[in-house]
Amino acid sequence: MNCRPATIDDLPALVDIYNHYVEQSHCTFDLTPFTADGRRSWWQEFDGQRRQCWVAEEEDQILGYACSTRLKTKPAYDTSVEVSVYAQVARTGQGIGEALYRALLNALADQDLHRAYALIALPNEASLKLHERFGFQRVAHLHEVGHKFQRYWDVV
Repeated sequence: MNCRPATIDDLPALVDIYNHYVEQSHCTFDLTPFTADGRRSWWQEFDGQRRQCWVAEEEDQILGYACSTRLKTKPAYDTSVEVSVYAQVARTGQGIGEALYRALLNALADQDLHRAYALIALPNEASLKLHERFGFQRVAHLHEVGHKFQRYWDVV
C-alpha cells in the first residue's frame, strides 16, 4: 500500500468511497450522494498546506483517503482543521486509516496549524480507537446533534 497526495484524477474514486458512507452509515451527516462534479468545490478547498487530501492505493486502486478541511469558515479558525478518514468498506480494519492519518498528520506537521479536530458520530469504536492512537483527546460531547436515518446521533 502506498500513501500519496491525492490528485484531481482520484476524485471519482473518492466520491465512490464517500457515497457508501453517505447512503449506508451515520459516519457522515451528508444525506444525498455526490457526483464527481458535485464534489469539485470540496476538492478546490485543498491547498497542499493546511488543507490536504491523501489517498492510499494498491495496484492503482484507491483504498481510502484522509483529509484536512476547514473547521469553520471564519478567519479566526484558520489555524485549526477538521480531519477525516474513509476507506473502502471491504477494506476497513486493515490499517488503511492508520497509514493515511500517519501520512496526513506528518504532512501537516510543517504547516502553521494549532489544532486538528475529528468529529466522530457515535457509536464508532473503531474511529475512536484510531484517533486515540494518534493522540486525539475527547474534548466535547454534542448530544443528538445530527439527524439521519430517522434518529438523532451524538458526536464527540
